[in-house]
Amino acid sequence: MERKELIKKYIEFFKSKGHLEIQNSSLIPENDPTVLFTTAGMHPLVPFLLGQPQHPQGKRLVNVQRCIRTGDIDEVGDAKHHTFFEQLGNWSLGDYWKKQAIEYTFEFLTKILKIPLEKLAATCFIGDKNSEKDTESFNALISVGLPKERIIFLGKEDNWWGPAGQTGPCGPCSEIFYWIDKKPAPKNFDPENKKWVEVGNNVFMEYNQDENKNYSQLKQKNVDFGGGFERVLSFLNKTNDNYLTDCFLPIIKAIEKLSKKKYSENEKSMRIIADHLKASVFIIADGIIPGNKEQGYILRRLIRRAIIYGKKIGLENFTQKIAEPVFKIYDDYEHLIKNKQKILEELQKEEEKFNKTLEQGLEKLKKIIHDKKEISGENAFLLYQSFGFPIEMIDEIAKENKIKVDNKDFENRLKKHQELSRTASAGQFKSGLADHSEQTTKLHTAAHLLLESLKRILKDNKIIQKGSNITPERLRLDFAFPRKLEDYEIKEVENLVNEQIKEEIPVIREDLTIEKAKKSGAQGIFEDKYGKIVSVYTIGNFSKEICTGPHVKNTKEIGQFRIIKEESSSSGIRRIKAIID
Repeated sequence: MERKELIKKYIEFFKSKGHLEIQNSSLIPENDPTVLFTTAGMHPLVPFLLGQPQHPQGKRLVNVQRCIRTGDIDEVGDAKHHTFFEQLGNWSLGDYWKKQAIEYTFEFLTKILKIPLEKLAATCFIGDKNSEKDTESFNALISVGLPKERIIFLGKEDNWWGPAGQTGPCGPCSEIFYWIDKKPAPKNFDPENKKWVEVGNNVFMEYNQDENKNYSQLKQKNVDFGGGFERVLSFLNKTNDNYLTDCFLPIIKAIEKLSKKKYSENEKSMRIIADHLKASVFIIADGIIPGNKEQGYILRRLIRRAIIYGKKIGLENFTQKIAEPVFKIYDDYEHLIKNKQKILEELQKEEEKFNKTLEQGLEKLKKIIHDKKEISGENAFLLYQSFGFPIEMIDEIAKENKIKVDNKDFENRLKKHQELSRTASAGQFKSGLADHSEQTTKLHTAAHLLLESLKRILKDNKIIQKGSNITPERLRLDFAFPRKLEDYEIKEVENLVNEQIKEEIPVIREDLTIEKAKKSGAQGIFEDKYGKIVSVYTIGNFSKEICTGPHVKNTKEIGQFRIIKEESSSSGIRRIKAIID
């Protein structure tokens, strides 16, 4: 089965069960600093999973969503892990529950995809002092024909989702596994056996966790199914290697042709090159360019890692050529084709830049080798961090020169660096749409008032939002404007926002088609991210915007608005930070 056929079968099956297909969202989350990228199909739905008024397209939803995950980047190189992947997703927002969800999943896998039931197994939540044993899921699995020996109960570590933030919806989950070996599956399911590979996961959000980690039953119970698209495709094609499906094979063949080497003898290098360049193509298509911060840093790391592994198999100046098949495989993504020229140019620029950096690094390495009998952990880490040299490359060069590398000290420095990065990320990305706290909700609405106030005070209707980041502590709004704001202008903007708050204006939400939203005068810069129906928030005669964030019901709830900083974000982009007292 080919990629497009699997997508078609999945969407059509769930449409036949009353689901509506939703838009494939951008890889760059809107108004959400909790993560750098869209990491799962449920990510764009977080506001609705957290109890925001009903999704404009209803209670039953389905899509196949593009995602990026970099948490296990070091695992990429085996047959199953990827940085970029597509995810099968279907949801019930307060509609059907465990039995129906499990029935749908197994009907799709066994009846539509013809996967034999004897090759499947599942897990359920065992229960603890806060939440009961999930016998409902167990009984549902039995009812679809799964023998009890193929179902096991596991604890919170394995079979629990959430909450996304410090508080909010959470609940048990039921994971489904597939037996990848040619020999018949054993009678009893053992999840520790590596021949059982996870297919997907039904998450049942039935509890709300409060600040003290106490649970209460949710009024709206949700089902979130996420399935591994590339894995399912590999099972259907009777290969245990995702890179031998049509999602990757044209890229692998291009690498083989250019390097004049065989995939079977260079699997790890070729997988990393194929995965990282595909991910890079998609990230650039969604507006990110290589840089030293946040998404730009991840993109730079992916491209440079691909180049390093390319050099290992004799490739030079190759990123554009290897990226070319990505556009053919994914020609159903219009924005990819539309931005093709820009994507290829950015890859070329980054490759040229990195080649210069590598030359400088090699000079540095030669000097270290000349001066010393050992490459210290400090110097190895400097080469890794500043010049992009992986430790394997440093080891190889050291071996050629008959000197040692202090790998132990290098590993210690690397772990310390990774821990600092994780801590910084946890601090920076702790809020967003996963946080529906009172303060965050107020600031989301204040951001609408701020954008409109800027247009009116600066007498420029062409001002558009270029990004925002909202936490309980403050809001940050980036907008297109060519110059620094004068102090009096900042004060006038602040005053105009506060006037709307004092006016006690109701905030009205409407669900409209994108065409009606435009005709009504609704502003929105993320139209390509939305489906056919959008949520429009109107604040009196002052502001009308398409948005998915949480909002107050009346401006009087916001409080005193205060701008604390106005600065340049990048060329032609200004940034305002504001708080509520």
